[in-house]
Amino acid sequence: MSTLSDPPRESFKPSMLLNDTRYRGYTFQFIAIVLVAALFAYLGLNLQRNLAAAGLTISFDFLGEPANYDINQTLIEYNNQMDHWRASLVGVLNTLLVSFLACITATIIGVVAGVLRLSNNWLVRKLMSAYVEAFRNVPVLIWIIIIFTIMTAVLPAPRAFRGEDATASMIFGSVAFTNRGVYIPKPIFGPGGWTVMLVFLAGVIGAFAYRRYATKLLYATGKLLPMGWPALLIAFVPAILAYYLLGQPISLEYPELGGFNFTGGINILGSLIALWFALAIYTGAFIAENVRAGILSVSKGQTEAAASLGLRPRRIMNLVVLPQALRVIVPPLISHYLNITKNSSLAIAVGYMDLTGTLGGITLNQTGRAIECILLLMAFYLAISLSISAIMNVYNNAVSLKER
Repeated sequence: MSTLSDPPRESFKPSMLLNDTRYRGYTFQFIAIVLVAALFAYLGLNLQRNLAAAGLTISFDFLGEPANYDINQTLIEYNNQMDHWRASLVGVLNTLLVSFLACITATIIGVVAGVLRLSNNWLVRKLMSAYVEAFRNVPVLIWIIIIFTIMTAVLPAPRAFRGEDATASMIFGSVAFTNRGVYIPKPIFGPGGWTVMLVFLAGVIGAFAYRRYATKLLYATGKLLPMGWPALLIAFVPAILAYYLLGQPISLEYPELGGFNFTGGINILGSLIALWFALAIYTGAFIAENVRAGILSVSKGQTEAAASLGLRPRRIMNLVVLPQALRVIVPPLISHYLNITKNSSLAIAVGYMDLTGTLGGITLNQTGRAIECILLLMAFYLAISLSISAIMNVYNNAVSLKER
């Protein structure tokens, strides 16, 4: 009586690297890695030879030399006697600031416009369609220049706010829109001020946690808890109590007209506003189309089933449609966030000093270290792009459909 057994394993032969499907993929990958490494080695060697022939070397010592130029808007302390590294750091923070603001604003605009494009109201639907077609088919640089022109040529000069019969007046007595930027009150933190901010941040986190709990409870048991006012109470009431219990440690410094310009407060430059809103409304048009596609990807039967249970249209959108549409919306949204970060390099067109304007502009021209500056620019944009992709991919995995 014969017994079945596995055939003996064939001994490894070099020919199996190409003929055996178990090893062929690894072989081609190894060859590709060797070719890419050889290409980069050749390019590096060629660069080294050319630099040696020109009497040049790659060095980043220039980052420690005095920058000798001013930056019109800074988030940290800076003056022209500080080094190029400090100036580059200011440019990095300015880039991150405008990118963050534009990403948040573009998401809000895109979601609202995408939902309204599917409205039953004919006028609203057509207005949103006109917005999408107008803004996504015109280069973003043109929108930057248009908004910047409005900020500098249409808005009044600071001297228009002088006198009782002035043609312009400050909004709420504390906000001034001028051709030199927007002036708003500046918060002044006394002892305990940052404690209030930490309490507020904890309240915001608690509000999101409460909404998440209420949503899970609804899906698990069908019990509907109010989400609006409890979340607001959790977010603001602890911070307000901490503010008064600690003796009101946060005050406001209002802008005041002194001479030919305002003093005090915070000056948001027109170049920042132009870049911020141009990137937001331009990218928001693309996000709106992604939102519309995501909503349309949800079966109409889902909406009808939710309506048959007595849910209102707003809750159907928030609890049924959008959670399922996110799996279609989020992947292209990552690319839009990356595009906002890279398109922020157009800031030099309106004089906003981002990283491209500092490290890739003035520092490069002053020091002549083109290779080093370009390498640092590439490293920064690569790092921020990979960080955005990693964070958004984590969120994408959280909202994607889970297979059994």
